[in-house]
Amino acid sequence: MCGIFGYKGMKNSFSVVFNGLKDLEYRGYDSWGIASLIDGEIKVVKKTGKIGEDFDEESVKSSISIGHTRWSTHGIPSDKNAHPHFSCDKKIAVVHNGIIENHDEIRARLKGHKFKSDTDTEVIAHLIEEYMKKYDYKEAVVKALGELEGSFALMILNSEREEIIAVRRGSPLVLGVKKEEFFLASDILALLRHTKEIIFVEDDEMVIFNSGFKMINFVSGEVIDRKPEVMDIDFNESDKGAFSHFMLKEIYEQPKAIEKTISGVNGNGVVFQIPEKVLSRLNRVVIVACGTSWHAGLVGEYWIERFAGIPVEVEYASEFRYRKPIIDENVLLVAISQSGETADTLAAVKEAKDKGAFIFSICNVFGSTLTRVSDLVVYTRAGAEIGVASTKAFTTQLSVLYLLSLFFGEKKKVLTGSEVEKRKEFLKKVPVQIAEILKNEKKVREIAENYYLDKNALYLGRGLNFPIALEGALKLKEVSYIHAEGYPAAEMKHGPIALIDKDMPVVFIAAKDKTYEKVMANIEEVKSRKGKVIALASEGDSIVAGKVDHVLYIPTADHFILPFLTVIPLQLLAYYIADLRGCEIDKPRNLAKSVTVE
Repeated sequence: MCGIFGYKGMKNSFSVVFNGLKDLEYRGYDSWGIASLIDGEIKVVKKTGKIGEDFDEESVKSSISIGHTRWSTHGIPSDKNAHPHFSCDKKIAVVHNGIIENHDEIRARLKGHKFKSDTDTEVIAHLIEEYMKKYDYKEAVVKALGELEGSFALMILNSEREEIIAVRRGSPLVLGVKKEEFFLASDILALLRHTKEIIFVEDDEMVIFNSGFKMINFVSGEVIDRKPEVMDIDFNESDKGAFSHFMLKEIYEQPKAIEKTISGVNGNGVVFQIPEKVLSRLNRVVIVACGTSWHAGLVGEYWIERFAGIPVEVEYASEFRYRKPIIDENVLLVAISQSGETADTLAAVKEAKDKGAFIFSICNVFGSTLTRVSDLVVYTRAGAEIGVASTKAFTTQLSVLYLLSLFFGEKKKVLTGSEVEKRKEFLKKVPVQIAEILKNEKKVREIAENYYLDKNALYLGRGLNFPIALEGALKLKEVSYIHAEGYPAAEMKHGPIALIDKDMPVVFIAAKDKTYEKVMANIEEVKSRKGKVIALASEGDSIVAGKVDHVLYIPTADHFILPFLTVIPLQLLAYYIADLRGCEIDKPRNLAKSVTVE
């Protein structure tokens, strides 16, 4: 969950890496560090806190540097635990994304080595140093790699060599090439300001660059000849523009993002070309995801079962493989991940693939690990999402799931072709409807001003809007640090109602659908106990306005389209509450955008 960046070339490498880490800061921001090779000596800068605070990026001059922005796993945020980490003789410097699971065992074995940090990473530098007593440098690196258990993307600098060695196993690593310049990063986004010629490094591969670059498999020794791919991605998408925060910008980008997703699916006849042999034997769909993507999966479960009559299970990817899931060739596994690098989702995919399932992935990042291990990929085309709290990724994931459910419905002859087209038309109206909701931004802020000092909140919904209650509560927790829980509205009576009093705000999703009367009864139950109620209601509903403290309206829409609309005010509410509380909205404490460790 950390970010790493390396550079060798004609420019000042420290400045290039420094700015590369800024582009990666959403992956980790409790500390940062850069090691630069200068006149046969490795110079290091390590700091706790945000990248670049009170530091002049041009104060160090070098042609070769490696850097790291940290999200702590082992050891508290501190200067000593910040990367890079060194061997005893200071000749080897290492930056690392991942977790070395057997670091305690290695540390105990390295007698005579003096460790300066509490991290798992530091053992790597000392282990290489130890092997260099018997082997040359590159062989010592390979020997050390052979002992590491866990996941890692590493960059290694040797004070005696004008080169960087980088390796990957289980954590993302991308190489960028531009004439006589070479870049390495844990995320393609950080490379795009420099080059669009990209090589995706695979597991057990090593990249060495000095005057040029070469790649080998460090297990087999096989030389790898892989040509760069040209990425048609706009780096400027990662600019906040006139918005105060990326989160707000990305909330406002949802109409266009959804349009791009719909166009990408409808305009590409091969998008849902699942082989007929898979469709003919398909008896179950299993969706695996984490966090916000898991909530999207829950909505997808409703749609697929309703439109196609196929049984669906939605699993936390982090739990999936620990209970020996019953998966075979009759299962289609849908993996959902914004980044395509979520470690738990990748592990779930491997488990399912080993058992014969067809892997269909929904992802936002071209070339990510998930997209390379899947049988079929649909890209959400949401564009770069920098804010840690996912917004446009969620609604574009919903767009793909909705269209996939219609595809299944027609294939299974549950829906006719005309019914499918009618429901696609409902989806096409969504961008305009979201734009209408966004016009009420001021009203959302006014409501936020009444609740930003509260310490707890409940979010309640039924049917398709139960997952939206979960998502609304998650957004509030992520960016404002207010404790919030989402529940099915009917479950309130089975425990949470004990929390209701005058100090407990309750957000109800009360849009007009088949659960409306039931939700209204639940609202009465809260109000009779002096709870404060914020309701999301369908346009023109005057009844709900008379029963609650505050109401936010959404356009009237088909019941199955409501999740696209009800989530928008909840995203805005979380944003404005966090803003009023003075929170670090785009970089919430303890969170990172891409969870690349288990």
